[in-house]
Formats: sequence, structure tokens, C-alpha cells
Amino acid sequence: MKKVVIIDGARTPFLRSGTDYMDLMSYQLGGFAIKGLLNKTGIDPKTIDSVIMGNVISNVKTPNVAREAALMAGVPNTTPCRTVSQACISANRAIADACLEIMTGQADVVVAGGIDHTSDSPIQFRRKMRKKLFMAQKIKTMGDNLKFLTSLRFADFVPERPAVAEYTTDRVMGKDCDIMAARFQIAREDQDKFAVRSHQLAHKAHEAGHLPAEIVEVNIPPKFKAINRDNGIRGKSTLEKVARLRPAFDRKFGTLTAANSSFLTDGGSAVLLMSEEKAKELGFIPKAEVVDFVFTGQRLEDELLLGPTYAVSKLLERQNMTFDDIDVIEFHEAFAGQILSNLKALASDDFAKANLGRDKAVGEVPMDKFNLWGGSLSIGHPFGATGGRLVTTTTNRLQKENGTYGILAACAAGAHGHAMLIKRV
Repeated sequence: MKKVVIIDGARTPFLRSGTDYMDLMSYQLGGFAIKGLLNKTGIDPKTIDSVIMGNVISNVKTPNVAREAALMAGVPNTTPCRTVSQACISANRAIADACLEIMTGQADVVVAGGIDHTSDSPIQFRRKMRKKLFMAQKIKTMGDNLKFLTSLRFADFVPERPAVAEYTTDRVMGKDCDIMAARFQIAREDQDKFAVRSHQLAHKAHEAGHLPAEIVEVNIPPKFKAINRDNGIRGKSTLEKVARLRPAFDRKFGTLTAANSSFLTDGGSAVLLMSEEKAKELGFIPKAEVVDFVFTGQRLEDELLLGPTYAVSKLLERQNMTFDDIDVIEFHEAFAGQILSNLKALASDDFAKANLGRDKAVGEVPMDKFNLWGGSLSIGHPFGATGGRLVTTTTNRLQKENGTYGILAACAAGAHGHAMLIKRV
């Protein structure tokens, strides 16, 4: 199969929901990311064989949001585009699909990434009202109109509140993480310490120019306000400040708070991938090579957020590698409790024997290699776009730190996991 290489990645600034992206649509965030990637790399849009974008919260007006985003960015309408969804690893799925297209010769140049815009979450009427509105399509006479109007009740106009909840268990993800943190005996103080670490490292990475190198400036009409920085990073976070916050999910026994949980975020990301042969032909110098990737599924009842453990274990075993062989490690930070639970599971002989089919633990994750430019707790987490950020950050860290191998991993709703191994070129 053809070798897949990563040329570069780009993303919009990640903004807290309800802030400067409030009046935009999802496809615009994707368009900004793709256009920024095209400008950054200088790739001729006509050479792009395919565009694949991940998305979780879909706008009913743009169900194939990848298509609208690509057209906005200037990709020709002759280039096929598709949207994929796998919760928080949607962009990872899009990038993996792009790799498969290139590996099998279906394409040579693919743009892949993701978009999510929680500020534009579809809020719908309850089923009873939706049924009435659906049947109203058949109205023909004035009498039918009057009958429909008199059937309406005040309660019909109360919308369903959107929630990040697991359909099968009917639990919001934060409650699942509270349960998992208790299971792995992750203390509130340790979660707060990790959250503060994330914010402080992200702030340093911004000041050092590492994160700005990934970001493309967004100019929002009609005033074309320039947005060029993530707005969720709190560089002055301290343990004393975050320790004052009350539990956000389990109010009585929980350890998760607004500070040690990722926040609702809007943003888009895009990565340019090519076959090695095509990159040479077009004169592009790749940053990294995609070596391998895996996706896993776990029990929804008690392993919803343990995807990184299962995926990393599977990937390292398949490649006959350990953490000693890895120079850069990037995990998606859904919650500090989720990260610390996975780190504990990876280091546990008992967990490995009982759940991973291993004789001993996967290993201790070296923190001097782990999420050194911050993570989703500080930078933000647009559900469908985070995977693109993870690939870009891992690739850029390998370049900056002169490393050879990098591994990235993420959990996702539906009890899924993902891990990818890349190698610096």
C-alpha cells in the first residue's frame, strides 16, 4: 500500500461557545480552516482529490457540511466531499478514512479534519409538537388551519433542552467520568492540579508561538473582527482558584467541576495528507508519516472514557513498541478525571491482565512527553474538530522537539477509542 504523509495542519482559533462565533454556521468554521490550510501550504485546490470532515452537531441546512466548507474555501466543485461522525473522534475518523483512500490508491491528495459549532446547536420541539407540525403540511382549507391552531397548547412550544448525554445509558458524560474517577480513586485535588497544568502549558505554548503557528486568523463579517487566539486558556489559573468551585455533575459526591472539565467549544481544523509519491511529485516536504492507527469499542456502562487505554495498548502491541519508544504523547483531555483514570489504567498490571489481555501493564506514561502544549481542558474541544488539532500538534511537536515517534489518542461518546502513531520525516 502507498505510504501516507502529513504535509501540514491548520485550525481556527477555538472559542468558548456563545462568544465571537455565535452568529456563524458550522460550514463557515470549516471553510476558514480549509482555506487557511490551502494558503498555508500553497496547495493548488485543483489537485485535491477528496475532502473529508468530521462533525457531531449537524445543522439541518448543511447535512454534508464538508461540501459547503470546501466550496467556501475555494475547493473545486469537481472534488467529492463527505462528512463523517464518530462523536469526539470524528476528525480522527475523517483523517483515518483519508489515509485509507491514499493507501489503497483511491486518492493522492486529501484534506481531512473536522468542524463543530455548539453555539448553533439545533434546538427542537418535543415529539408531540413535531408531529403536529408534520401533519400541518397537509392543511388545505381555512377550517383545517383553525383546527390546527386550536390544537396548539402552551406546553407544545417548550423546546427540548440539548444535552451531551449517552443515549444508551441516559447519563451525561460528566456523570460517567465522576463514576470512573471514583472507581480509579482519582482525588479532586489531583484533577485540579492537572487542569491548572493544562492551562499553564497552553499559555506558555501560545506565548512561545507554538499554538499560533497552528492557527489561521478568522475575520468575522460584517465588521471583519480579527480572531487569532483561543479564548478559553487561563494562564493565571491556580490551584487555589479552581479548588473553590463546586462539583458540576454529581453535586454531592462528585469531583468534576467546570475547571477540570473541557468546555463547550466552537472551531474547525484541517490536515493536508498525501501519498509519499505525490508529495515528491508536487515538491512538498512532509512533516511526518502516518505509521498506524486503531479504533476500539468498550462497555458503555463503565468504560465510556477508557478508549485511550484500549486503543494505545492495541496500537503499541501491534507495533511491538513501548512508551520508551515514543517521543511525543498527546491525549484528548475531555476531563482531568478521564486523563488521570486512563494514565492509571495504563500503568496497572491488574487492569492489563483483567481487561487488555496483557501479562503486565502497558506502562507509566512519562509526563515530560505528555500534552506539553496544553490540551482540550484549556484550548477547548469542538467535538468534531479536536482530532485535527491532535494530529497537527503531535506533528509539530515532533518537529520542534526533534522526536521520531508520536502517538495521539482520544476517547469518544459511545465508548469508543482511537490512537494513531506517526513518525517524523
